Amino acid sequence: MSLDTLKRSNSLDKLLNAVKEDNAPQEKKSYIDERLWKPELDKSGNGYAVLRFLPAPEGEELPWVKLWNHAFQGPTGQWYIENSLTTINQKDPVSEYNSKLWNSGVESDKEIARKQKRKLQYFSNILVVSDPKHPENEGRVFLFRFGKKIFDKMMEAMQPAFEDETPINPFDFWEGADFKLKIRKVDGFWNYDKSEFSSKSAISDDESKIESIWKSQYSLAEYTAPTNFKSYDELSTRFHQVISGTTKVGNVSEEIEDEPIAKPVVDTKPVESPVTSKEEEDDTMDYFSKLANG
Repeated sequence: MSLDTLKRSNSLDKLLNAVKEDNAPQEKKSYIDERLWKPELDKSGNGYAVLRFLPAPEGEELPWVKLWNHAFQGPTGQWYIENSLTTINQKDPVSEYNSKLWNSGVESDKEIARKQKRKLQYFSNILVVSDPKHPENEGRVFLFRFGKKIFDKMMEAMQPAFEDETPINPFDFWEGADFKLKIRKVDGFWNYDKSEFSSKSAISDDESKIESIWKSQYSLAEYTAPTNFKSYDELSTRFHQVISGTTKVGNVSEEIEDEPIAKPVVDTKPVESPVTSKEEEDDTMDYFSKLANG
């Protein structure tokens, strides 16, 4: 660039305009996934909807996907909210750390491990049959995030405990069944125990409508794609920032001088009661033991 060009381009107005643009209010990014359907409680604290679980999307094997993640606040006040590499059968720094705590034999260590343990979520495609709080959702396909208790109800439907009960494939267009989602508040937390499947029925008598629903489904593969997970080293660095305000490079720790990151704006609406069931705790703690011995 010539000196003459510099003289013409280096104007005061240009610099002031650049500062003005930097200081202008920025449009807030929305972290809400519009594809996800979420139940909503009424004034009495109850929730009700009728859903139809849909089969695997075209080209995929299963109608659900399983995702482990961690979400907890560390002693620094910072939050660790990350997908766990154990979802894709890789080592995860938080799970390894929790395993050491759990197997130390010290009760205070176990309590820390409990607070930091991985949490299980499932995702499936659903057709919203009835949504009294938001009738505009009815007849539309969404993704639905749910926990182990609802998944267990699916397993009970597919493998009933009693001989007089007929197995149901909840994900079948023709031989499936509507799921009556019933939510109550128990001790301040969402409870799904009253939820149940109806009797078998076709989702529609119109084959063209069934095909339209199927073509409207969302891929589930993204949840377990490598791009949905940070690397082991990235997770380890973030974890040490959250629990100690330091970052580790090899055996060297450096203090982080930045101000603590504020609590992120996340969807805190519970998938289901955060009170851990005995089965869920056994599953998680068994995983810690396997890590320690493996």
